[in-house]
Amino acid sequence: MSETVVPLPRGFSAHVANIGIKDATDDLVIVASDRHCRAVGMFTKSRFAGPSVVVSRDHLADGTSTAVVVISKNANVATGADGLADAHEVVERTAAIVGCSPSDVLIASTGVIGRRYPMDRVRAGLGRVTTPFATHDATAVATAIMTTDTHPKVASATCGEATVVGVAKGVGMIEPDMATLITMLFTDAAVEPQDLQDIFRGVIARTFNCVSVDTDTSTSDTAIILANGASGAVDLVEFEKAVESVALALTKMVARDGEGATKLLEVHVDRALDRSQAKFVAKSIVNSPLVKTAVHGADPNWGRVAMAVGKCSQYTDIEEDSVVIRFGDQELYPTQVDATGLATLTQYLQGEEVVIHVSLNTGDAEATVWGCDLSDGYVRINADYTT
Repeated sequence: MSETVVPLPRGFSAHVANIGIKDATDDLVIVASDRHCRAVGMFTKSRFAGPSVVVSRDHLADGTSTAVVVISKNANVATGADGLADAHEVVERTAAIVGCSPSDVLIASTGVIGRRYPMDRVRAGLGRVTTPFATHDATAVATAIMTTDTHPKVASATCGEATVVGVAKGVGMIEPDMATLITMLFTDAAVEPQDLQDIFRGVIARTFNCVSVDTDTSTSDTAIILANGASGAVDLVEFEKAVESVALALTKMVARDGEGATKLLEVHVDRALDRSQAKFVAKSIVNSPLVKTAVHGADPNWGRVAMAVGKCSQYTDIEEDSVVIRFGDQELYPTQVDATGLATLTQYLQGEEVVIHVSLNTGDAEATVWGCDLSDGYVRINADYTT
């Protein structure tokens, strides 16, 4: 596990602590800016969206924020009016600490569904928080929001005088729909509201919305970016590159750290009718339990990829004779390989990263998605999750 210190951008600081939500590891994070921020958020479409999502959606209506509070190891989902009241109380207490309006505080939660926050511990923990915050390390923030993650996920990039820093958590219940898991990006760049929204939404579509561990969409998916402008204006093209660099790095970390995962799986579909078709087919491949288990076992069964493409039956323009399937640079269909080629493929599949490349030959669009193999470790982690 890397313990490298990654500093938060100028003007941001954090409080990280354990308040006894589940165990002795850190489970409370507050990240605050010393000035008002432009802010954008994207959230789960789940019909069981948690109170943290409900509150944060409301607080982001004006496109601004000052702080975000995260409680890990308890999702506070499916807890009714009491759970919503608890989320509001956490936000109000955080606002009092930071010195801002409750509407300027966002909240995220992650963990077991169906359990309210242990509010006696939460109140006591928040009561011990003092300002100014002492932490400026994004790695500490990333560590405190972990649940079944095996290591903290943090990435950074520069853009002129500004910095973009991102953290993420999530290794299970990962099949994003409008956002993903919990990921927070912070920057000291000055960006106009519409530009920030357009850039962030576009980046999310190309990164976090292209990762899947197990096809399950979380009730608490939250992706936010806060920009406080402390380092001034930036070139928007370069800023978008920096945001995408951070988001893509975090996306791959999430996929690589999938529960029980041993390999990063990248699926690239090109020569598709449009991006929607390319992404749908790529997701069909990366989400197939048969493909994922073949990758895990280094089984050169490329027919499972053909199956995953073929079941996208709504696309009648996909023709069997036109599809090309490759693992890495090795073509497996329609030019099939002999025993020597299969042995080479088996050796390739034993690596830590596996790339599946499919050309549909229905157009000129493309998409890339990321996931992981499926091991017995995934079953064990989730069979024992609440016990």
